[in-house]
Amino acid sequence: MSCMAWEWCIMGCLVWFSLNVKGNNSNVLVIDGKRGIAETDDHFICATIDWWPPQKCDYGSCSWGESSILNLDLKNKILFNAIKAFAPLKIRLGGTLQDKVIYQTQDDLQPCTPFAYDSSQLFNFTDGCLPLSRWDQLNSFLERSKAIYFFGISALNGKTLQPNDTATGAWNSTNAESLIRYTVKKGYDVYGWEFGNELGGMAIGTEVAAKQYAADTKALHNLIQHIYKGANRKQPTIAPGSNYEREWFKTYIAETSGSLDVITHHIYNVGSGADEDLVEKILNASRLDGGRDLFKEVSKLVKNSKAVAWVSEAGGVYNSGRDKVSNAFVMGFWYVDQLGMASIYNTKTYCRQTLVGGNYGLLNTTTFVPNPDYYSALLWHRLMGRKVLSTKFKGTKMIRAYAHCAKQSKGMSIVMMNLDGNNTVHADLKLKHQQYKHKQYYPLSLREEYHLTPRDGNLQSQTVLLNGKVLSVDSTGAIPALKPVTVTGSKPIKVAPHSILFMYIPYVAIPACQ
Repeated sequence: MSCMAWEWCIMGCLVWFSLNVKGNNSNVLVIDGKRGIAETDDHFICATIDWWPPQKCDYGSCSWGESSILNLDLKNKILFNAIKAFAPLKIRLGGTLQDKVIYQTQDDLQPCTPFAYDSSQLFNFTDGCLPLSRWDQLNSFLERSKAIYFFGISALNGKTLQPNDTATGAWNSTNAESLIRYTVKKGYDVYGWEFGNELGGMAIGTEVAAKQYAADTKALHNLIQHIYKGANRKQPTIAPGSNYEREWFKTYIAETSGSLDVITHHIYNVGSGADEDLVEKILNASRLDGGRDLFKEVSKLVKNSKAVAWVSEAGGVYNSGRDKVSNAFVMGFWYVDQLGMASIYNTKTYCRQTLVGGNYGLLNTTTFVPNPDYYSALLWHRLMGRKVLSTKFKGTKMIRAYAHCAKQSKGMSIVMMNLDGNNTVHADLKLKHQQYKHKQYYPLSLREEYHLTPRDGNLQSQTVLLNGKVLSVDSTGAIPALKPVTVTGSKPIKVAPHSILFMYIPYVAIPACQ
């Protein structure tokens, strides 16, 4: 055997060892690299900007401040940098009050009236107005920050609210048409238009019957096709932005065949913002597993449809979240697990409620300083590619693990979460169906790791550490660099108590990622 052949043989053995290392523990992470099991969009991570004014309060807590589409400080450097760091971040402009918004038009430039609290009104607020000047500012800001953004259109315009909490009659498209035509005239690059918010399925406040909602959706679809006729990019019709209920969604999807591009649903499956046991719920592996059923059902429903599934709003904890829980480190176990499960079932986009606002924002409502989940979202966006890999963790039930082809190379990225607050988990990595290519032998012996932990071990901390160092914005409002530690591939994976670990193996050659 030649020297070169011996060298290849030795290097091949080193590669096998580094990717199939066997320690003395019973925990093994098994990843099948033969083929992908699902795919997401390139821009899977998304966040919302809502309409709620400062007067929105839940359980005595008024947590929205100046975070509304109408009053958000678009000159704040941290906000701008936080969005631009994703290059791009997908953003949903919408929420409950979108169905009570009137759009100012060029034909009617009377002063816009803002939302006002009124407990006798639907959703406890009067109708509000979007000034064209504010629409101009929003589009300018979002385009400068390199965001991909879609807008929620009011689906109640023209309808009659009935005493039985239903809304009847056909949708009046006049006001929406005016806004969309103005948007096209100004050259604003709105990605798409979402129709309504939580008016179907498990409706909140008032409900529109599935067949009527479908007819209204077709009307919006036809309007969009007409206005954007000849455009370089197709404008997707997005709907219904509602909490999932099987029969309503089943009827709605069947009735919108050919006129609906994206099916959107919402997720608030942790509990109420008033619950005292939210931390325990988030750290309960069985409860986390229960979230799979929703993704399975939606995936089955859209399988024979031309539409794809998005989660267009997911705050986990409903009624504005809970301070020091849904905006703290502990929420990351629910959030990252949701991203992983959603990906497995071909969810193309996942929008966190919110980017800023309420007690579940990725950014602090007052200072815009990133909360812990912001950094998890950013790491996911940078590391986890479109193609999802079959991943199994054999051993303790306290580890959650997901793997994708890498975002920026033909390698692989992995995320693992340790729900156990007392024990460090050591795990071996077993990669099935890797391809041995001699040019890639040496780099395979290394991996990059990003360990996220809460400050002082406090799960309800709003400060996160990356590889032991506090992540914080500087005096200019710049988002900190996210630097990994490099680990020899032959070492078992080490996941500290109550931590989240992202890993990137740059040059591993597996069929699914080639």
